[in-house]
Amino acid sequence: MLVLWMILLKFKSAGMRQAVLLEAGINMVFTHDMSQWLGFSIDEDWLEENISWRDFGTGVRLGKLKREEKTSLVLYEADSEVTVDAFMPHMHPGGEAYVVLKGEVWDEDGTYPTGSIVWMDPESTHTPKTKGKTLILVLWPQGVKSV
Repeated sequence: MLVLWMILLKFKSAGMRQAVLLEAGINMVFTHDMSQWLGFSIDEDWLEENISWRDFGTGVRLGKLKREEKTSLVLYEADSEVTVDAFMPHMHPGGEAYVVLKGEVWDEDGTYPTGSIVWMDPESTHTPKTKGKTLILVLWPQGVKSV
């Protein structure tokens, strides 16, 4: 999946990205917990100094890392105590891939602890929640829409 992320970031055409996803046979919610063999070191000072954060006022903020056409790579940071509806229900036209770098995420499909990698199908809808101070690296191949 990480290799797929790198491939997706290199394509400029949304159609090419979608073709890669379909060719890879990705048509489901897919998760894997990598915490047993993969560790993360996060330089929080660097994040504060180098990322422009958008604070939603719910205990959640979004940091934009890269955007190219409809494709976005972002960080979500959630405080240890956020409102129940901190994340609104939303849909991803081109799917969503994310890695839980810190904390825990859960939604209608499961629970994803630190080290989990998650793929959600194109046009899938979910309303994520977090537990503990959480940091998530998210790739949206074709953006996100509120539902």
